[in-house]
Amino acid sequence: MSESPRPHPTGQLLKLGVAQAVLFVLGALLGRWVGLLLGLDAFGAGGYGNKEIFGILLIGLGGGGGVQIARAWYVRKYGNPRS
Repeated sequence: MSESPRPHPTGQLLKLGVAQAVLFVLGALLGRWVGLLLGLDAFGAGGYGNKEIFGILLIGLGGGGGVQIARAWYVRKYGNPRS
């Protein structure tokens, strides 16, 4: 019978949470800036047309990408917290 893996220490999990939060915000800001450069203003005054929807999509992709980068960093450094 195999031994169950030990949970990660709280300090390491805190690093994961902070890294995910910071990179989520930075990624969302990057997505916003890219959208503005492409003329896709997520907060445009004209309602929700295609340009606004694609601007929102870029913000979401940037934020989600930031979270995934933080998680990949954590897994590479400390191992998978779920295993």
